[in-house]
Amino acid sequence: MRFEGTVPIRASRDRVWAFVIDPQQVGPCGPGVEKIDVVDATHFKATAKVGIGFISARFVVDMEFAEQQPPDRALIKAHGQAPGSAVDATAEMRLSDGPDGATVMDWNADVNIAGTLASVGARLIEGTANKMIGQTFECIRTKLEA
Repeated sequence: MRFEGTVPIRASRDRVWAFVIDPQQVGPCGPGVEKIDVVDATHFKATAKVGIGFISARFVVDMEFAEQQPPDRALIKAHGQAPGSAVDATAEMRLSDGPDGATVMDWNADVNIAGTLASVGARLIEGTANKMIGQTFECIRTKLEA
């Protein structure tokens, strides 16, 4: 599945960059995120409980900043597992200057879900994922614009 979007944020690009590459700041914005463990400057682990339809699973996700070009672009690779399910994702974020000192974040993600969660169907997964993505970016925007 592919997801993409654009998020305008009323904050400087340097401020947005510093926030989004800090797992301790951006992690709590993810719905269901219970814990973030920073391994090193480019690797971290997240534990998150995700529910899709009638199925709920607790994923442990290993994430890596595979590429960084501060303060313009970052590429994140993730692999997560839960009992009977797995998820692999690659996400890219590009920041550019917007009007009046704001920042425009263009992002895209390719996500592959396997196992029990995949059995609920792509339409239900996409709807839930879009809702969670929206909540995540609204949280990021709210924190940065405060």
